[in-house]
Amino acid sequence: MTAIPSARATRNVVFLVLVASLGYFVDIYDLVIFSIVRVKSLADIGVSAADIRLQGVYVINMQMFGLLLGGIMWGIIGDKFGRIKVLFGSIFLYSVANFVNGMVHDINSYAFIRLIAGIGLAGELGAGITLVSETLSKERRGYGTTIVAMIGLLGAVAAYWVGKYDWRTAYYVGGGLGIVLLLLRMGTFESGMFKNVADSGVSKGNILMLFNNRQRFFKYLCCILIGCPLWYVVGVLITQAPEFGKALGAAKPIGANGSGILYSYIGISIGGVFAGVLAQIARSRRLTMMVFLLLSVISVVCYLGTYGITNQQFMWLCLFMGFAVGYWATFVTIASEQFGTNIRSTVTTTVPNFVRGSLIPINFGFNLLVLHFGMIHSGYIMMFFLTAIALFALSRLKESFSKDLDYMEDEGVNMTT
Repeated sequence: MTAIPSARATRNVVFLVLVASLGYFVDIYDLVIFSIVRVKSLADIGVSAADIRLQGVYVINMQMFGLLLGGIMWGIIGDKFGRIKVLFGSIFLYSVANFVNGMVHDINSYAFIRLIAGIGLAGELGAGITLVSETLSKERRGYGTTIVAMIGLLGAVAAYWVGKYDWRTAYYVGGGLGIVLLLLRMGTFESGMFKNVADSGVSKGNILMLFNNRQRFFKYLCCILIGCPLWYVVGVLITQAPEFGKALGAAKPIGANGSGILYSYIGISIGGVFAGVLAQIARSRRLTMMVFLLLSVISVVCYLGTYGITNQQFMWLCLFMGFAVGYWATFVTIASEQFGTNIRSTVTTTVPNFVRGSLIPINFGFNLLVLHFGMIHSGYIMMFFLTAIALFALSRLKESFSKDLDYMEDEGVNMTT
């Protein structure tokens, strides 16, 4: 698809990228706000200090399960009824849930509302990336998704500063951001590729198409597996920093105020820009992913090997680990480019949310490992295991950098329109 030359069309595309970026900003704000206020909020509703880690895992697992459910729901809606409907519906549900989240007083209510918020939030990134990928030319869509990542990931910075004051207010602010984004989206437009598919009579949003063809299912699975190390780093190694700090013999607690989330997401934002630029220069998203996956292993080894860790060392290590896993937008773009227009929204929405949802079995496996090997050795084992799987999955995917996305998936094989 060639770039649209008119000045008005160019302004529309810029506005679309900006709104998608702000959508991702809100997405990241909500994803990390619990990790930032975890200790403070759980203590405030009566959870004992000894139970905070396991109860925190319970709440974040509910949030991630909501993302799994929402990813499927919004992905299908996006392919059947349009990407714009997802952008409106998902942010409305998320906003309402966050306002309610600020009023909870017990652990089960807290967890249930995080589930609802997760369902609402699940449509944001996938629909935004799909719109940007289908609207910009194949030469420029990498820059578009890089901008989305750069602006969006700063939502973690906002979450940190808001979360420093009052955890209930932090959830109210999240709901307010969602309402503002909802108003901004009044000016967005639908993808031209989706409009063409809508009139074609081809099966749209049929999630079974991802499972009724062995080759297509394996490709879909590989898209999910290449992103799992990122959420292990953020969801376990950084979120549970106070517990890792104790295991590393830290003289003072580290990361209890959510500072690890702040610095890691600053690193992810910077890494996202570098990953996007590297992919454009090398004209290869696969090479970029491989470089960053290997770099992430190095960063985790540095973290888990820093005995007597100080808060200053923790800050720099979080920046390093964040930079090393800054391939999120590149990874989602790869998933978007692997499949046809009639199931692209389903794929692009479900893949990142299945990766986020993978934190549930990762947490389960990590907790089992801790019982036998302790925090530090379990940290190494899980990182090496997830990275090995991710590198294998990456080797099974074809390069998609210059791929023309204007095609549809047949019930059996790809079919060019």
